Amino acid sequence: MRHAAKNIPVQRQRQTQRHTDKGAYADAVSTLGKSLVHHGPYNDRAYLFRLNPADLPEISGRLLALARGRGYSRVIARVPAPARNHFASRGYTPGAYIPRLYRGAVDGYYMVNYRNPPESDWRDGIDDVLAVAREKAQGSAASQVLEPGFTCTPAAPADAPALAAIYRKVFLTYPVPVHDPAYLVRGMQSNLLRCFCIRKDGRIAAVAAAAVDPDGRFAEMTGFATLPEYRGHRFAGCLLWRIETEMRSIGVKTVFAIVRARSYPANTTFARAGYTHTGTLAGCVNICGSLEDMSVWYRSLDDGKAVSP
Repeated sequence: MRHAAKNIPVQRQRQTQRHTDKGAYADAVSTLGKSLVHHGPYNDRAYLFRLNPADLPEISGRLLALARGRGYSRVIARVPAPARNHFASRGYTPGAYIPRLYRGAVDGYYMVNYRNPPESDWRDGIDDVLAVAREKAQGSAASQVLEPGFTCTPAAPADAPALAAIYRKVFLTYPVPVHDPAYLVRGMQSNLLRCFCIRKDGRIAAVAAAAVDPDGRFAEMTGFATLPEYRGHRFAGCLLWRIETEMRSIGVKTVFAIVRARSYPANTTFARAGYTHTGTLAGCVNICGSLEDMSVWYRSLDDGKAVSP
C-alpha cells in the first residue's frame, strides 16, 4: 500500500499561506560555534549542514537544545564517520550513510534524533518504489541525448529570475530559497551552486543543480524541476549526466541526491544513472507543501563508469 507523505500541521499550513513566494518557506541559516546549521518551522527540523570538528562533542547537545527551544520535532546531522559516536552517545541513530563522502576517503553519516518518533508504518510504500527503480535500472540506462531543438547548457546569474519562476511554479515549498533569484545569483557567483538548464527556442524548460562542497570534494545533485508542459522528455537523465561531467572536471569525488522516497520517477532516475541507495530519512524536508520522507542515493565519480552521450 502506498501512503502520501504526511502533510504540514494545520497551523503551519496557515503560516505558509500568509507568506510570499520569494523563498519564505526555506530554512534559516545560522551557526552553532563554527558549524553551519539550517533550521526552520516549515521543515520542522534543525539540520547540521557542515560540521566544524572544533565544535565536538558539545554540538550534538546544542542541536537538541536548539530543536527544543524552537519546537522542532527532529534533528538531522550530516557528519564524517569519526564524529558518529559523539552523536550516538546523545541518542542519535544513523538514518543513511554515504561511502567516501569526504574527499573521496571518509564515509559520511546522516545521524537523526526524533523528539517524536516516526509512526511505525512510515516506511509503507517505500520498498516498492526502490524495487521498481532497481528493476528499471536493469533495462535502459539514463538518457543523455536530447530530442532535436533542445540544448543543455550552464545557467548564468542572468538566468536566475527565470529559474526562480520555474521553482515557484513546480514547488509550493522547498527547503532552501530557490524561489528567490537573489539566492540563486549568490550561489552561482560563489561557484557553490552549479546550475544547468535545458532550453528550447531560448526558453528554459528544465533546471537542475549541484550544491558543491569544495573542501569535502562532494556535491549534492538537487533542484531538478521541469515545467509541466515539457514533462515526459526524460530531461533529468541528461541534466544529471551534464552535471556529473562538470563535477568531475572540478575534482569532485562523490555525488549524492536526497529524493522523495515515494517518487517513482526520481528514484528511477538515480538508479538508472548508477547510484546506490543507502538509507531513507523520515519526515526529512518540506517539499510541495508536505513533510516528505527522503531517500539517499550516492555515486562515486572515481568508479570509472562515465558514459559519453
